[in-house]
Amino acid sequence: MRRRKIAVAAGCCLSFFLGTLLNVLFIPGFDPHQQQPRRGVTPAFAGSPLYWPGEDRESQRLELARQIRERYEEVVRYQKHQAPAAAARRLVRPLERRLMDLAQQRTSSEQTLRLEKGKAPQAESRGGSYPEAKVDLALNPPLLGCRDIHNVTSLHYLGSGYTKAVYKVVLNRTLAVALKSVDFGGHDIENCVKQYAALEDCYRLASYKIVKEMILLQRLQHANILQLYGYCYQDSNDIPDTLTAITELGSPLEMIQLLQTSWEDRFRICLSLVRLLHYLAHSPLGSVTLLDFRPRQFVIVDGELKVTDLDDASIEESSCTSNRDCFIEFPAKNFTLPCSVEGRCRNMNEKRNLYNAYRFFFTYLLPHSAPSSLRPLLDMIVNATGELHWGIDETVAQLEKVLHLYKSGTYLQNATRMLKAEYQQIPEAAIPDENYRCWPSYHHKGCLLSVFDVGEAIEVCENHSQCKAFVLTNQTTWTGRQLVFFKMGSNHIVPDPDKITYVKVTG
Repeated sequence: MRRRKIAVAAGCCLSFFLGTLLNVLFIPGFDPHQQQPRRGVTPAFAGSPLYWPGEDRESQRLELARQIRERYEEVVRYQKHQAPAAAARRLVRPLERRLMDLAQQRTSSEQTLRLEKGKAPQAESRGGSYPEAKVDLALNPPLLGCRDIHNVTSLHYLGSGYTKAVYKVVLNRTLAVALKSVDFGGHDIENCVKQYAALEDCYRLASYKIVKEMILLQRLQHANILQLYGYCYQDSNDIPDTLTAITELGSPLEMIQLLQTSWEDRFRICLSLVRLLHYLAHSPLGSVTLLDFRPRQFVIVDGELKVTDLDDASIEESSCTSNRDCFIEFPAKNFTLPCSVEGRCRNMNEKRNLYNAYRFFFTYLLPHSAPSSLRPLLDMIVNATGELHWGIDETVAQLEKVLHLYKSGTYLQNATRMLKAEYQQIPEAAIPDENYRCWPSYHHKGCLLSVFDVGEAIEVCENHSQCKAFVLTNQTTWTGRQLVFFKMGSNHIVPDPDKITYVKVTG
């Protein structure tokens, strides 16, 4: 009997333990990696709305409400293209500061005075005073919406940043798109909930960054800006009106892989970038600067560079009273720009974008393995942008000049051609094997390069000690140059109506 009682008691304890464990593990949204106690926060009170270390609960709530109201007003300002109400106060803030910095306490003296009187500001009180969760974007049809993303296939997580998580999905089994939504495990939400213990309000604060990005994607129409396809508001995770943006899908920009591609493709990336920056400098909203300018903010779509992350873009130009107020600081170099008679730092947004393009893109992608006759011009472009001697207008003009010289073959006129061998032309023929590798190549198992004409192909073959023949294909690059396979022999030639083979016969 005693053993039976012990067994029953043990069974009850085990059942209780298993039941508790299953309840914890299968709570919706539970992530064991996010349940670790955070430094500086007592585990028993972390996330509790009743625990406000060092500050009054009402003060914390009003501070969060103020941030939500400020973020919402920024969204409306971009939507209506209005100057900020407190332009002078805002413009003196460092533009590099992120839109969401919840670590720093920012309680205004006006709020403090109202709190002392025991009255909450009407615009920031909880009773129905928060801005609308939904923002009407008035996008032009056709427009993708909630109905289109309910039955997606091939869902893949692409990555996340400070605020957003991005997923790749396929709609109707045909169209691949990107879905952007607030990342509940991201820095914005985690810091906000840790400080204010109000998940729904913290979500609203973060979601306005996506709304701002969607408005900018709508207002700024350019070939090098990602397309906005639509959006969806729906209830999720016990939060009403959660937002998902539907955008064009691009491939992440991997600089290491990009460095291994041909100079022609790397030049295309730089040209795409300066065309984008030229548009941003003269956009319908004014001069737009990308505050969070990093390669990860861009994607590649069909070989073209496109900016995808605009939630930290700004049209605000710094105010000044003298040139000393127009100081731009970068990790390796600083600049002082002139202060205009209107009290604005002249072309600061444009110059900030341009120097970031220099330090993240031009120095790595432009000069290396470029045609020798183009290198002096490319070096001049890199040096001028690195010293901010040029603005974006001159920079884009010079890169367009490089494109013209390259596409037209003019850059070959100054090159000295020393042709030592003769080549036999064999129409409608190809060499399927006898490959060798070269760098950079469009083919990982052979030497496939682009040339302007047969003369340049012969010159390339002369410079490769392995080359004994080459095959002109009917494929071209984005500049219209012909792709050519270079071969180490011609022992096996086969018929091919789309190719022309040249075999070295002397030399």
